[in-house]
Formats: sequence, structure tokens, C-alpha cells
Amino acid sequence: MRKIVAELFSTLDGVVEGPEKWHGPFHDDEVDGAVMAGMDEADALLVGRRTYEDHAAYWPTADGAMADRMNAFQKYVVTSSDVRLEWANSTPLSGLDEVTGLDGTLLVTGSPTLVRGLLARGLLDELRLVVDPVVAGSGGRLFEAPAAFERAACREFPSGSVSVTYRPVR
Repeated sequence: MRKIVAELFSTLDGVVEGPEKWHGPFHDDEVDGAVMAGMDEADALLVGRRTYEDHAAYWPTADGAMADRMNAFQKYVVTSSDVRLEWANSTPLSGLDEVTGLDGTLLVTGSPTLVRGLLARGLLDELRLVVDPVVAGSGGRLFEAPAAFERAACREFPSGSVSVTYRPVR
């Protein structure tokens, strides 16, 4: 059985693009622990090409438990480009049709374009947003079309951030 869970960092105004610009002050040990817990529930990573390239440029040379987990994951990369996948355990997928054949719990990190596609196809089972108490004012947002969700879980962090898990209403 397949389960797809997406986790993204977000601002109060819904920006998910470029979290390196605003998330840092809110990322503490508790947020880190929550992110690690989500990773521990996953069997593989599912990402789009741009997120893959960002991750592949950072994680292979990073240290620590999170780096160890990211590097050990089986990684599925949804891409229409002919891209070299040199990060360990990486497999290209030519589109969302190939995602339907995967098993286990797949964790989507970042990858808002991929998340939008999964939502549109009814393939996303959970959406975890770590919402930071900051307004970016501009930047890429996750939602471009109406969608309905039910809250499955919510957790507050001392940093002021909250992690909210939603399930799409189908």
C-alpha cells in the first residue's frame, strides 16, 4: 500500500518557495525533531527535479542524523528533463503515472510543483505544513487552485511555528 505525505515550510502568507530566506530563525531542536520523526515514518523520498538538485548539492556532504537519513533514503525524482542523478539511491520517474506504481510511505520534501500535481491527481494523502510566524510578502505559494482539507494534527513549537497536518477532502 502506498501513502504519500508532503512536508513543506510555509510563511503566514502561504509562501513555500525559498525557506532558506526566512525559516532559519524558527528552526529549533523541536522543529528538527518533528521533521526527523516524519522522516523516520517514511520508506522513500519523492521529489521534483529542482528540489532534488538543491538537496543533492547539500546533503551528500552534510553531517548529522538528518544528513544520514536523507542520504540513505531511496529517492524517486519526478522529472521530464534528462538530468543526471548522482546522489546515492536516486531513481528517475518520468511522470506521476509512475508514482502510482510505488509502494510504502513516500515523503515529499519541498517540491511545490510536484505537490500541486499530486493534489490535482488525488494522490496526496497528507500535507504537513510547518508554518513560521513571518510574512514573506512575495514568493511562490503552494496553492493555485481551490482545495479542501481536514486537520489531522497540530503541534506548536516554542519558536512560534506550528506544524499542521491536513488530509485532502475527497
